[in-house]
Formats: sequence, structure tokens, C-alpha cells
Amino acid sequence: MPRTVYIETVGCQMNVLDSELVVAALHKAGYQISDQPADADLLLFNTCSVREHAEDKVYSALGRVAPLKRAKPGTVVGVLGCMAQKDQELIRKRAPHVDLVVGTGQLARVPELVEKARETGQPQYALSLGRADAGRHAVEASFVSFDPARDSAARPTPFQAFVRVQFGCDKFCTYCVVPSTRGPEQSRHPDHILAEATQLAGQGCKEITLIGQTVNSYEFDHGDGRRTRLADVLAKLDAVTGLERVRFVTNFPKDMTDDLLQAVRDLKTVVKYLHVPAQSGCDEVLKRMKRLYTVGEYRDMLARCRELVPGVSVSSDFIVGFCGETEASFQKTMELVREARFKNSFIFKYSERPGTKAAERYADDVPEDVKKRRNNDLLAVQNANSLADHRAQIGQMVEVLVEGPSKRAQGRAAAGGEVIQLTGRSMADHIVVFDGTPRLVGNTVRVRVDDASAFTLYGRVVTGEGTAAGFAYTPDSARAAAEGEDAPAYPAPLDFAPPAEKRIGLPLA
Repeated sequence: MPRTVYIETVGCQMNVLDSELVVAALHKAGYQISDQPADADLLLFNTCSVREHAEDKVYSALGRVAPLKRAKPGTVVGVLGCMAQKDQELIRKRAPHVDLVVGTGQLARVPELVEKARETGQPQYALSLGRADAGRHAVEASFVSFDPARDSAARPTPFQAFVRVQFGCDKFCTYCVVPSTRGPEQSRHPDHILAEATQLAGQGCKEITLIGQTVNSYEFDHGDGRRTRLADVLAKLDAVTGLERVRFVTNFPKDMTDDLLQAVRDLKTVVKYLHVPAQSGCDEVLKRMKRLYTVGEYRDMLARCRELVPGVSVSSDFIVGFCGETEASFQKTMELVREARFKNSFIFKYSERPGTKAAERYADDVPEDVKKRRNNDLLAVQNANSLADHRAQIGQMVEVLVEGPSKRAQGRAAAGGEVIQLTGRSMADHIVVFDGTPRLVGNTVRVRVDDASAFTLYGRVVTGEGTAAGFAYTPDSARAAAEGEDAPAYPAPLDFAPPAEKRIGLPLA
């Protein structure tokens, strides 16, 4: 009887990709996937340490599966990813039924370690070196990039995929654990990236997202005087047959070069969208965060983006309630968001993380109720900007890659010819909802925007010379039905990602 695995993923796109690759490796080893933990004999939790809430979710999940482990002692329970790298001993102390603790740089060993845990009955650890445990080269070598040949059956969406171009981080923002949990910044060989993208395109993938902690700092040194930057990689990918869209996240403001912006402008496949976290609109706060730029420099960077890439969409991240943030500091952030007209912003309340420089140096001195109020105030400004941006697009035509049924339509099965509410993204990364048949999923269609909310554009498919495809559409009712249900499903940013629980339950036939 084949073994089965259940996996849950919390965190950013890097974790989602890691889970896909682990699932593919287990599939190759003979595992099938279950969407119910009670039906599996291997339970894996791929974890995030960016916020305390993300870790609490994992410990809660581990508590829920403890009775399953007692009922079926042969079940193997594993914790993967950032929490595993950061808190290996604490995990076993709080959840002694865990059999497997595997850090971000050792994921290729999961199938081997699962079998060893079964054979020996002993907990198995696979962890990379800490940043202070050895010299840089030794630490780098212990964080192995896990990027095997891709298995299309392991992807939740066959026509979309993440591709890792860089892992680790050397920015050392004081609030962030990523330099510790994912190790030194390393860029993959551009030939490997191109080969992976070509393989994905051959499997029917139409859109890839290049991911890295600070993806625009990508630079590969060939050792012979040649250096490849992200703009060069984008140019190579633009020529890959079958790829229609290439996007990349997350960008660091100081590394936004003109050659990259020109590539975004000129290359036909590159999505006209940039995610560039600001984190604060106050120079004093940015200095305590060690973000390496000023608000003035960020504004100049944003102006260059819009000058060199007309019509580009820009989104951002903000942390409210960081150590020492006064009301005057927060008002500067409000001013930046008002002026910048971001497409959307991910806004978070500061969460102190043990082991970070902020936790060592600064008191977490902003009360929780103040953090919550500032979060809501900043969100209100951003929502107003998003609504104005979306309303300005009414009457325009947008090219949409159809991703699937909207949340409203997901609850019911649809026959091949039935008209349902679909959703996708424009070339500027706006979420677009419209009526169509399931046969459109995975295809690119032209949609005329008829209505908009702060989160979503609503429209209808057009064919030929602007003729409506004939699908029933009533903007007011569609917006009312979808509002709140089709809230933004933007990719979680890598710089300060919200915990986004994802269960992978794919039939790997």
C-alpha cells in the first residue's frame, strides 16, 4: 500500500515553492498526497518565523496532530523551514512527538530522513550552520539550494510556477530573522534558471514568478570577469517559447537599477509591476530598522520607476508600531502612502522576534492598541488610493491571464460550458473578476473594465473588435457578491510576509 503525505505551508512564496519541491521529491519516492492529516502516515509542516502568529499557528497544528501520532505510532511528524532552522531544540521541547526537524538549506534530505526516522525510531535533524558558526563559505555551503527538476503534478496550478533565482539575505534589517533562517545571500547560475524556465514552459507553464529575498540584488559572478544581473536574466527568459509572463518579487529599494527598469519597460513578457517595500516613511525609524536608505531616496527611486516604466504598478510593505515609532513618525508614513499612490500595500503590526537586533537593542514600546489603530488608519489611506486607482481604469481594456474560479464560484462545481465568475490578473498585476466558462482557465483574454472596488476590477470578456462575449454581467450585483470574498490574493511578499496557511492536497497520479 503506498505511503501518503499531508503538508501544510505557512509563509511566503519561497515556502510555497519549497513545499512543492518537497512534495515532488516524495512523489518520486512513491508517496501519494492526502488532504486530510488523519489519512496520512507522514505529516509535514513547512514553517515561517517572520511573525510570532505564524509560529503559534504551527504549534497549534502540531498539538492537533499529537492524538493522530498516538493512535498511529508509525506516523512520522516533521517540521521544515525557518522555524526548524531557528528553534530546533524548542520544537522538540514543545512538541516531543516531532520526528523530523529540517532547516531551509537541507530540504533535499527530507525523503532520506523520513525513512531513517521510521527505521531507527529516533528523531532526525538536518540543519545548516548559523551565521556565526563558521566562515562565510562554510555557512553558504551548508545552505544548499533545493531546485530539482520540476514535477508538474506537484504544482497547484499547472500554468503558473515560482522559480528561485536567489536565496538567503545579507541586508540584516534589525526586525528580520531571514538572514539567520535562510543564510547568506546567494544567486543561482543564470543557465540553471533558464533551463528550469524552459522545462516549465515545456510542461505548459505560461507564467513564472522569479523569487528571492531581495530579488533585484541578484548578481551572478561567473569568475571570469563576467557578471549577470537580473535584467540579463529577464532578457533570456523573454525569448523562452511558451512563456507569456514573467514577474519578480521582492525588490530592495536601494538596488532598483535603471537597467532593470528598462527591462521591465521593454521586454514583452515582463509584468509591469514592482513590489518595493518601504517599511516606514520616517528616516529615524528606517535607521533603527537598518533599511539603508532614506525616505527621500525612496521617493526618488519611486519617481524613477514611474518615469522609466510608464503605467507601472508599484506596491509596498509597511510595519507600524516599530520600536520608538512616535505619532509624528507614523504621520510621516501616512504622508508617504498618501503621496505614493501604491497599487496596494501589505501593512503589519510590528512583532518582536527573538534573535533579531531589534529585540536586542530596542524596547517594543508601542502599545498593542496603538499598533492596531495605526494599522487601521494606514489601511484606510491605502484603500482610498487603491479605489481611486481602480476607478480610473473603468472603460479600459486589460489583458488577463485567467487563474480560475473566483472565491464566490469555488464552492460549486461547474460544467464545461457553464458560465461562472472567473478571476485573473492583468499585466499590471490587478485582480480582475469577470464571467466566463471554465474552459478559459489558463488562457489570456481581453477584458473591458466596467466597475471597480478597492481590491478588484470587474469587467467582461471582449472578442474581436471590442464585441462583448455575451456573458451575463451586472456590475453592481457582481461587486456586491464578490466584495470581501475576492479580497486581494496578492502573493505574500518575501520581505515581511504575512502567515498564509496553505494545504497542499494534490492527486499525484
